[in-house]
Amino acid sequence: MKLVFAGTPEVAVPALDALIASGHHEVAAVVTRPDAPAGRGRRLVASPVAQRAEEAGIEVLKPVKPSDEDFLARLREIAPDCCPVVAYGALLPQVALDIPVHGWVNLHFSLLPAWRGAAPVQHALMAGDEITGASTFQIERGLDSGPLYGTVTEVIRPTDTSGDLLTRLAFAGSGLLAATMDGIEDGSLKAVPQPADGITLAPKITVEDAQIDWSAPALRVDRVVRGCTPAPGAWTVFRGERLKLVQAVPVPDRVDLAPGELSAGKNNVYVGTGSHAVELLWVQPQGKKPMKGADWARGVRIAPDEHVG
Repeated sequence: MKLVFAGTPEVAVPALDALIASGHHEVAAVVTRPDAPAGRGRRLVASPVAQRAEEAGIEVLKPVKPSDEDFLARLREIAPDCCPVVAYGALLPQVALDIPVHGWVNLHFSLLPAWRGAAPVQHALMAGDEITGASTFQIERGLDSGPLYGTVTEVIRPTDTSGDLLTRLAFAGSGLLAATMDGIEDGSLKAVPQPADGITLAPKITVEDAQIDWSAPALRVDRVVRGCTPAPGAWTVFRGERLKLVQAVPVPDRVDLAPGELSAGKNNVYVGTGSHAVELLWVQPQGKKPMKGADWARGVRIAPDEHVG
């Protein structure tokens, strides 16, 4: 088939690579978000998908909105058979959805209908799910509600951050998306409606969502830290400034600390929760680089009965 791939961040690049390498399809163009400011100089930088497409000699389209008439006209000229999508980042109008013969097919990083929305991996981790995966489905007007083509599953490991899990799903999902394109092409794959039961929503995680509630059990603190790493980053307040928690692990045998109470030894620093303590392995003070929790604690000289939060 002739394909126009839509995607923006680094997590979409493995799927683009899989389609380019498949040999069964022609990636005629890529649709991505416009260049965005990045780095200290705030220079405009092309998205990871745009950079990869340019390396491969593929035409890149960067509409401000996918409803822009110039973009729609070019899409009609290309006349794609199907438009595979991975984390494009903009809502597609019906007029765009109607252009390809086989529509737009999205790779979503959850086992739909679970975790429909912008942050499925983060929500799966924060909810304590043991299994997740990726799904391909036909895009329609509803939020991630279109009929399913296929799924792959992935075990969530006890130490996974959202970054770890998303990286694995990006590669597992790339094979699923390529196989979905093959099945659509040869007619062996038909989309089936999503189950009516088991629908959960995964809205974007805000900075406020990432603030640690130290009265919650240690298991919940652990899930929030892992689910919010690397973005937006779990955090708390220490001496009036924000302290980001990069890595923290529950310590079941420390039950002597009140919620938020700090205890620092030579090589460890602990915080009390609503159950048992957690050890702060890595933290990032405001305006500084990440550092080991014990190094941070020595530098700030934690006083007796001092708290975070």
